[in-house]
Amino acid sequence: MVRFGYTLMTEQSGPRALVRHAPLAERAGFDFAVMSDHFSPWLDTQAHSPYAWSVLGAVAQATERIELMTYVTAPIMRYHPAVVAQKAATIGLLSEERFTLGLGAGENLNEHVIGQGWPPVNVRHEMLSEAVEIIRALSGGEYVNYTGRHYRVDSAKLWDVPQRPVPIGVGVSGPQSVRRFAPAAEAMISTEPRAELCRGWDSAGGGDRKIGQLPVSWGTDRDAAVRRAHEQFRWFAGGWKVNAELPGPPAFAGATQYVRPEDVAATIPCGPDVQPIVDSVSAFWQAGFTDVALVQIGGDDHQDGFFEFAERELLPALRKASS
Repeated sequence: MVRFGYTLMTEQSGPRALVRHAPLAERAGFDFAVMSDHFSPWLDTQAHSPYAWSVLGAVAQATERIELMTYVTAPIMRYHPAVVAQKAATIGLLSEERFTLGLGAGENLNEHVIGQGWPPVNVRHEMLSEAVEIIRALSGGEYVNYTGRHYRVDSAKLWDVPQRPVPIGVGVSGPQSVRRFAPAAEAMISTEPRAELCRGWDSAGGGDRKIGQLPVSWGTDRDAAVRRAHEQFRWFAGGWKVNAELPGPPAFAGATQYVRPEDVAATIPCGPDVQPIVDSVSAFWQAGFTDVALVQIGGDDHQDGFFEFAERELLPALRKASS
């Protein structure tokens, strides 16, 4: 059975709004909620980027059932892996073991702020591999010493850890990252519904869950929904290999200046109809994904109606189509 999630998008809503959205998503019937973890939005029009971990703590207390997840945290520069391990363990306890730690190799957009440059992708993958090792070791609640190529840990111990270590998901984009991270993670994370990723993950011994994400721009006025998607989500057209390298919102604005509203509408379901969303989401489960998180594009003004639509029409349609 495919599970469907809601995205708490920190780039388009402030912290209080996000904490309000989470129990509404739970009430609407979503199975899980993922949260982005950014220092900056992709575009100025999105206009937000609160600290995800403070928001997660509040969300854990505002919800009862829904699973929570970072989608994704980069434990390579802005955060030291030992600190990520502590944050994850704390959210695991606050949520009563409803939390999965989603990890990725990061984006220049967020990591350049510490002023240490932006390493090439092969180095970022090396850093992420070491980070996963450190986080795993610390999750046992014992003292950890670690000396790697990129990180050192000196006699670190987490004093508050969940009884069950927080599960780890890792973002992948191709066969190299699949082979590297599948043996070390309970879940695969990708925004592209590619069957070869799922097959490679399974062959490499990865965990059972494969978690995708899809933006939608639901609204009763399709033209307005298309305009909103173009204003706030045209950055999505670049793909992650490009997006990971751009340093800030002005760069994303320049890189997407020739992306037209119709280009965005061709890849993101827009408007009031259920079927285009079901058709787009179905590409994920047909590729082998077990979970799909939806992003409703737009800030606080565009979420309440989406929750009502999801409960009344969208989630029943998705569950019927995927069964």
